[in-house]
Amino acid sequence: MTLDLDNIPQETGVYLMKDSKGTVLYVGKAKKLKNRVKQYFSRKGDERIMTPFLLSKTTDIETIITLSEKDALILETNLIKQHQPKYNILLKDDKSFIHLMINLHHRWPMLRLIRYRGAPKKDRCHFGPYTNAFAARQTIDLMARLFRLRQCSDRELTMRTRPCLLYSIKKCLAPCVAQCTKKEYGLEVKHAIEFLKGKNKHVITQLKKKMKQASQNMEYEKAEIAKKTIDQIEHIISPHSVIRSKRTNDCDVFALEHKGKYHVVFQLLFRKGRLVGTNHFKFMELASDKQEIWETFLVQHYQKISPPPEVLLPCELKCKNLLEELLSIKVICPSKGEQNRLVQLAKKNAKAFMRQVLSKEELLLDVQETCGLNHCPVHIECFDISSLSGTDLVACMVRFSYGERDRSSTRLFKVKDIQKSDDYSAIKEVLMRHYSKAQKNDTLPDLALIDGGKGHLQIAVKIFQELGIVSVDLIALAKERARHDKGLNSEKIFVVHKRGPILLPPRSSVLLILQQMRDEAHRIAISFHLKRRSKRLIQTQLENIPGIGSKKSILLLKHFGSVERVKKGAKQEFAKIKGLSKANLEAIEKFQREE
Repeated sequence: MTLDLDNIPQETGVYLMKDSKGTVLYVGKAKKLKNRVKQYFSRKGDERIMTPFLLSKTTDIETIITLSEKDALILETNLIKQHQPKYNILLKDDKSFIHLMINLHHRWPMLRLIRYRGAPKKDRCHFGPYTNAFAARQTIDLMARLFRLRQCSDRELTMRTRPCLLYSIKKCLAPCVAQCTKKEYGLEVKHAIEFLKGKNKHVITQLKKKMKQASQNMEYEKAEIAKKTIDQIEHIISPHSVIRSKRTNDCDVFALEHKGKYHVVFQLLFRKGRLVGTNHFKFMELASDKQEIWETFLVQHYQKISPPPEVLLPCELKCKNLLEELLSIKVICPSKGEQNRLVQLAKKNAKAFMRQVLSKEELLLDVQETCGLNHCPVHIECFDISSLSGTDLVACMVRFSYGERDRSSTRLFKVKDIQKSDDYSAIKEVLMRHYSKAQKNDTLPDLALIDGGKGHLQIAVKIFQELGIVSVDLIALAKERARHDKGLNSEKIFVVHKRGPILLPPRSSVLLILQQMRDEAHRIAISFHLKRRSKRLIQTQLENIPGIGSKKSILLLKHFGSVERVKKGAKQEFAKIKGLSKANLEAIEKFQREE
């Protein structure tokens, strides 16, 4: 459909703005499609910073009519997921969440951390989510100090014949060797759950009764343990020790901060009156206004996880009733009181985080200026080659966005066509393989960083010329004497348009960020190389058996799990493996005798 604005329908529905290639740039919804789309092209214009860029690329507008606003919101969300438009807000689906979990179906329940995507299982007792793994582990450590629950695995629990050290230091009831009754252990579990639910006063009351009873029975050791637990809990729940809310309901509190092309949504997670975690979401180049951002964000966010009963926002939403019906939540925009205090706290965090985002952008602009790059290196891809004595030659590519590693974009390469340790040929093969695909998929970075010297850079330049890539800057970073240890060392930065290297002071912030990226790529390449080498050495040992090649050695390893088990395997076990001949079995038997 062309830009014929007069023929756009007036009904409720969704509109898709496309470029000349048919790529969807933006998806929006409207109660009256014609009025909404015409606003983009009105004389007054749109005040959003990215709107002119969007309109300059838009050649077609497609519309889809729906029966209701609710249907339009759902369709908009689905189309955004499907087309992933550049100017829409888009949440990735690979986010996993951390919870504390107690399996009450087990005879001796224990508290443990679990990580999962989506909603937690309903048949278990969950606390969270914690968006920060460090905060969750701190909670686990705290619970271990307060409550004497087992910390061993189920396997250790069944195999142990005497109590471990934790029992000796009064940190475990030792159910593994029946040092406690089921009732005693169950009471400890109950107190732990109540504490995590915020029922601290009830826990303290029960512990005081227990302390008094133990003292009357002259069980002074038990009374001392109870008193110590009470003291620790009272210290932890003091007003200055943890951020708390008087509210009893679980809620998520959000704030939105934007500056220029950057947008940040900051989230505070309150569970049982406690701040259990925070989360942040960064977006760039959005063509949505605040209302549209909140609508799209909340629908996408709560489609992946179970929402709390209440969500606190800094502004009223026009489609509040629609969101409440669709997501089964209560959307609140408080103007005073405790709830408003929480929203203001979220706003402060959002502003602080935005300052961090902008400081990273300033650092990346410094990298651009220092190295004379054509683009601000928002997206950087770093390459490293790893080998040992010319064997198991591998490479890796690690991608960084805004200075942070994008783990989902990491690529590992087995260098196929090189028979010896030849870094130049290896980097040539890897760059050709990677960027021929990246060019087709339109995933080219702003900067490619090569771990190496001027020779490596020249190879990369030839590859880019051969592929016709002109939009990506190239630099190489050579460490002093090829050292990869930590510390302040001299570095040489080679760029395309200069003969000699750029030398920076060891404490330069530009040098530091480039070093961190290069060293991270080197670490991953080394790990991949060691894994490949270990696997090859194991296979080589089995391949020394006459008649056993790479395929049959893999069959043996899959069945037995290790070379040691192959050496000790029974004859009847080998007979179960399909693909082994009688001669193979005889050769293996001889190998076992020799070993």
